[in-house]
Amino acid sequence: MQKFLFCLFAFFCLFACQEADNTVAAPEPLTYPETKSVDTVTNYFGTEVADPYRWLEDDRSAETGEWVKSQNKVSFSYLENIPFRDALKERLEKLWNYEKISAPFTEGNHTYYSKNDGLQNQSVFYRVNEDGEDEVFLDPNKFSEDGTISLGGMSFSKSGEITAYAISEGGSDWRKIIIMDAETMEIMEDTLVDIKFSGMSWKGDEGFYYSSYDKPKGSELSAKTDQHKLYFHKLGTPQSSDALIFGGTPAEKHRYVGASVTEDDRYLLISASVSTSGNKLFLLDLSKPGSPMKTIVDHADSDTNVLDNKGSKLFLLTNLDAPNQKIVTVDASDPVPANWKDLIPEREYVLSPRTGSGSIFAEYMVDAISEVKQYDYDGKLVREVDLPGIGSVGGFGGKADAETLYYSFTNYKTPGSIYAYDAKTGASNLYKEPAIDFNADDYESEQVFFTSKDGTKVPMIITYKKGMERNGKNPTILYGYGGFNISLTPRFSITNAVWMEQGGIYAVPNLRGGGEYGKAWHDAGTQLKKQNVFDDFIAAAEYLISENYTSSDYLAVRGGSNGGLLVGATMTQRPELMKVALPAVGVMDMLRYHTFTAGAGWAYDYGTADDNKEMFEYLKGYSPVHNVKPGTKYPATMVTTGDHDDRVVPAHSFKFAAELQDKQAGDNPVIIRIETDAGHGAGTPVSKQIEQAVDMFGFTLYNMGFRELPKKLKG
Repeated sequence: MQKFLFCLFAFFCLFACQEADNTVAAPEPLTYPETKSVDTVTNYFGTEVADPYRWLEDDRSAETGEWVKSQNKVSFSYLENIPFRDALKERLEKLWNYEKISAPFTEGNHTYYSKNDGLQNQSVFYRVNEDGEDEVFLDPNKFSEDGTISLGGMSFSKSGEITAYAISEGGSDWRKIIIMDAETMEIMEDTLVDIKFSGMSWKGDEGFYYSSYDKPKGSELSAKTDQHKLYFHKLGTPQSSDALIFGGTPAEKHRYVGASVTEDDRYLLISASVSTSGNKLFLLDLSKPGSPMKTIVDHADSDTNVLDNKGSKLFLLTNLDAPNQKIVTVDASDPVPANWKDLIPEREYVLSPRTGSGSIFAEYMVDAISEVKQYDYDGKLVREVDLPGIGSVGGFGGKADAETLYYSFTNYKTPGSIYAYDAKTGASNLYKEPAIDFNADDYESEQVFFTSKDGTKVPMIITYKKGMERNGKNPTILYGYGGFNISLTPRFSITNAVWMEQGGIYAVPNLRGGGEYGKAWHDAGTQLKKQNVFDDFIAAAEYLISENYTSSDYLAVRGGSNGGLLVGATMTQRPELMKVALPAVGVMDMLRYHTFTAGAGWAYDYGTADDNKEMFEYLKGYSPVHNVKPGTKYPATMVTTGDHDDRVVPAHSFKFAAELQDKQAGDNPVIIRIETDAGHGAGTPVSKQIEQAVDMFGFTLYNMGFRELPKKLKG
């Protein structure tokens, strides 16, 4: 549920085709496996709430394991019999099969980059050797035969001679860290284990800082973890002797603790928070061993982090008294807010800066579209960066002495390309353009503003093939998230490309709860205002229908994680509005989410059922698991989750699917597709991504009435 996760859903949508033949008889109703009901009741402020499927929360029980097998047997039998499944898979594999290369970066004496030849499960890291030849540096495809062990991060020491990299097994958030000599590519010492929600920040070549929790006594996939601790690992010593730096005392107890060392190795910055929004911030002067820790911010009422430093002068990014964020400066000798001075003041648009080549690059979101301005360290505007088009950019970050910086550019119809940027002249040159068989000129994106239930104007970008006729019969994917300050900016997706080339529409509204308009927009979709998010999504669907882009018979709603909650809440509140619902790895039990893993950290957005009676009743009012009603015709639904998801535990999806199967009144199928050896999404091998996308959107088209794909995809 943290910001870096957003990236976790690479397969937002997929496929469409010619108008369906609605005269084809509907398939026979499915026979679902029996899910036993147990008389389990919890009392919340005098209200008793039944929880008949709580037994499915035990991810280690044989009974739950058998339930998973029986559900998958039904689900995969259904999916494998969709008549155009093979053709759909063939097309997706063909389009996916192109070379993908990252921007290069320099560490020590070498230049590194990652590359995927096309259909490799995991991207491979290469480096340019002394002879100017490319050689494999690290190949995650060799971690496991099926690609289910993935790279979870990599960090080089100050000299670049040593690297530490993290691996994830089966998609779990728990990591192992392996330390390797970057010159010889040989493992240096024992693997560090049981590490979670952690970066790796080096202090010179001496060692690195990392964070983790004590290993839970119960299931490591679902047991609560709420005291994050910061350690320092000194090279050549066992993990058991790693120094505890922060988080070990009751006063220092926080759910999320992270650390970073400034580029000059002078300061250690420690961020501590109890939720996914707001943090305290502390500083240690590493140049003065034994010096006391200084407090920069002693409360969690803002998001504040150090962007860079020049000697003792700190450059901070903060939304304290600046909902859209600003950059301030302060001396490290007394860094409290009273001494802050504005360097780049708050604007009407949200600021997301990077530093590199001695400059500050301020990216602003203007109605979810990127604009970038280059400043010097005195806060003087150098230039507005001339971008390749209207869309999203990423990058511009680099070391202070970097001669060239790199950035990516993409939008919903343009595959991501990499550009080299000269910070002195402002010149951009195309560095790498993907050789994909997709012509962006055949498509168009339009941004519209629709009105939500309470009168709020909400933006939405709608993308489709040029010449599309608004006849109410266009298969449409409405994708949303709406939470945790995460912004949905235009990004190309291979699956979207296949969907649109067949005439499908892809629509993404920027719902409240996200970060597109700063902290106020985020807060307007949290806790007792969470219904605003669902109302925005419903209004987006109604707009698409009223403007004749599509109709309820051709509309599918999709979202993952917090977006899975969005789909679950929307389909239970307005089941007639859509034909297909695709909730992925969703937070479905809003009364118990905070009792699993790090779920209590999401309380800033949700509140918890333990807070007070008002909060309990509000959560119960929209919790998908608790709002499935007997006798209701719900849309065709495919719930998806992973059996190793320790972010949003699969019990959420298990219980929601069980409720729907028990109470569904119509013939629309309700299946749950449970990926084995898979987690919340990060690191999913390409082969599994393709299989998941084929099943999700094969299910979608089939339940919209399609029985075949366009002729050009056959054979």
